[in-house]
Amino acid sequence: MKISESNWFEVEEYLKTDDRCVLPLGSTEQHAHLSLSVDSILSGKMAADAAEPLGVPVFPAVPYGLTPYFMGFPGTVSLKLNTYATLIRDILDSLYDTGFRRILIVNGHGGNAPVQPVCAEWMQDRDGARCRFHDWWRAPKTWDAVQTLDPIASHASWMENFPWTRLEGRALPNHQKPFVDFDRLRDRNAAGVRELIGDGNYGGVYQKPDEDMHRIWGIAVEETRALLQGDWA
Repeated sequence: MKISESNWFEVEEYLKTDDRCVLPLGSTEQHAHLSLSVDSILSGKMAADAAEPLGVPVFPAVPYGLTPYFMGFPGTVSLKLNTYATLIRDILDSLYDTGFRRILIVNGHGGNAPVQPVCAEWMQDRDGARCRFHDWWRAPKTWDAVQTLDPIASHASWMENFPWTRLEGRALPNHQKPFVDFDRLRDRNAAGVRELIGDGNYGGVYQKPDEDMHRIWGIAVEETRALLQGDWA
């Protein structure tokens, strides 16, 4: 039940019997040869695929997040931490005020992790509120499937290259890029990060067969759905 494909009458009717919803979080940032919207595309689709058989409303993915380290790449947009925290809190407050109590956040961008304390503060302030924060790509079963296929997997490599994140007509490299030194990434500004990672891939091959990617996606959908329909008591 995508909110973008619903009207308020339908949401009001839904809330008579259920108070769950899904909020995807994404980012607009460089992903090497893939779309700048990879994180939003993946979190939005993951949320929709997981919730679809349950009829749970899925809100549009928040397209901007925290990614100051990629500001050396044109097209990247990063919010300030306090701006992002306020934005997420305002969204959660709106969901609560209109009747939702159990919210699953499906996060598609590692840099958005600081939002978790915002969720904790929100639950403390709102009677009966529940919020689960889910990094879909590094949930245990999903990450195990990724590592089993190829342990050299990282940002903008094959593990984010799905049919729905590729750009039509753009060729992809066919070699395996060595891992960047993550310790060196941590003490550099955006220009230094760009100099270190080049095209934006942190390391690994750029593409795997679609059969492998669909299998991983299916595992991730099931793992996400289990959180949504699991015990909220």
